[in-house]
Amino acid sequence: MAAPGKIDALSQFKLYPALGPLGHMGFSQSNVMMVVATVLALGLLWLGMRPRAMVPGRLQSAAEMLYEFAYNMSVETIGPEGRRFFPFIFTLFLFLLFGNLLGVFPYFYTFASGIVVTLALTLMVVILTTLVGLWIHKLHFFSYFVPQGVPKALLVLLVPIEVISYLSRIISLSVRLFANMMAGHVMLEVFGAFVIMLGGLGIAGWLPAGLALGVNTILIGFEVLVAVLQAYVFAILSCIYLHDAVHLH
Repeated sequence: MAAPGKIDALSQFKLYPALGPLGHMGFSQSNVMMVVATVLALGLLWLGMRPRAMVPGRLQSAAEMLYEFAYNMSVETIGPEGRRFFPFIFTLFLFLLFGNLLGVFPYFYTFASGIVVTLALTLMVVILTTLVGLWIHKLHFFSYFVPQGVPKALLVLLVPIEVISYLSRIISLSVRLFANMMAGHVMLEVFGAFVIMLGGLGIAGWLPAGLALGVNTILIGFEVLVAVLQAYVFAILSCIYLHDAVHLH
């Protein structure tokens, strides 16, 4: 807990058992939000596509738009082979999209603000792309780390660099999502605390408190944009990595 008068913006990321005795087995509020995000995503698809109307309603339009968006992203980025990986990309995109958006609401936890979660998702993507490359190209997959048209004398230096660059995807992809989601919620916490602290100063603090409230309102809108954007960035980068694995370039 933060001392009186101090802002502890990181306390919101502390994990705790969420379901009583079951929580002591490691089921935290982060796990609860993963389940909620999954249920909402499945619910949107099931309820949205259930009518199958020629003139779609709001839910059906939303479901069709998300489906088409993820499908086009997969095919246009990976190529015709993207149809094979579309279910994976669609699931990944919806999971992060709903999880990020839920985290904007008060008393909800953003599971993507935990490095363990984003690291696990990134490892899944990188391992999958590596296995896809090995499955399609067999041992020829390792030619991906050998730049073409480079003198053989430089390969001793360049091949390790290519390998390190490939493995650095694990850090860049996981940290990008984690850092963006965490930073936004820290800013919301800080300016929200400013509103309370300044409002308690009386009339003299009402104006700055109002300004802080205005900034916080703008930040909420910005955080919604970041939530959608980061889900898209994670999905599109996953598509790019799959493209490299399929085409070796």
